[in-house]
Amino acid sequence: MTLPGKVRLQRLIALTTELSRRAAEQAIARGNVSVNGTVVTAMGTTVDPVKDRVRLSGRELRIPEHFVYIAFYKPRRTMVTKSDPEGRPTIWEMLDRWKGRLNSAGRLDFESEGLIILTNDGSMLNALTHPKHEVWKVYEAKVRGVMDEQAIERLKKGVKLEDGVTLPAEVRAKESADKNSWVEIGIREGRNRQVRRMCEAVGHPVMKLKRISVGPIKLGRMKQGEWRFLNEKELRELKRVMGL
Repeated sequence: MTLPGKVRLQRLIALTTELSRRAAEQAIARGNVSVNGTVVTAMGTTVDPVKDRVRLSGRELRIPEHFVYIAFYKPRRTMVTKSDPEGRPTIWEMLDRWKGRLNSAGRLDFESEGLIILTNDGSMLNALTHPKHEVWKVYEAKVRGVMDEQAIERLKKGVKLEDGVTLPAEVRAKESADKNSWVEIGIREGRNRQVRRMCEAVGHPVMKLKRISVGPIKLGRMKQGEWRFLNEKELRELKRVMGL
């Protein structure tokens, strides 16, 4: 994508990185951004995306000529970060082709598996992770004990966590045994380890967790470690959901 004329510096950062406009402004204020070799801290600065050389913490920012959108099945016991100080495996070992080119829209914790959307479209990254868009994400969870209707209703209404009461969730029981059960949980927030904390709050710690959809994008029959491009219909529906 090429933008005509000049754009505000924070918009260029938001378009080319995973940072939101606000986070981009904070990076500018901290002196982490330079234009043509000069550190810039003024918020009203405009730049030419084609002619000016913009760097964020030493990394040159360029608006890509083509946006890429992929769905990836993150395996359990992998990190989403580019590297891990503890030496744990990361998804980028399976996505070497895209390392340094794409960013993930949100994360799944080390023990969780399932769908992740990755793209070089900064606007899409921001929209998928910004709370105001409330993009629904659906998970399958194996929990300890049999989750009864009372616990399900608590999750549906919202439960109190240390960082506040959750928004109402969509929950349905799938199957159960004597010692555990499977439930499907849909949430429209992106708090850290939210589903795990919600289930623990109602007395049913999560044993296994898999994300099966993000908005209209489904995991489907993908296998762990596989990735695929989003098709035009999926991309159109995803943008519609977020009002892009």
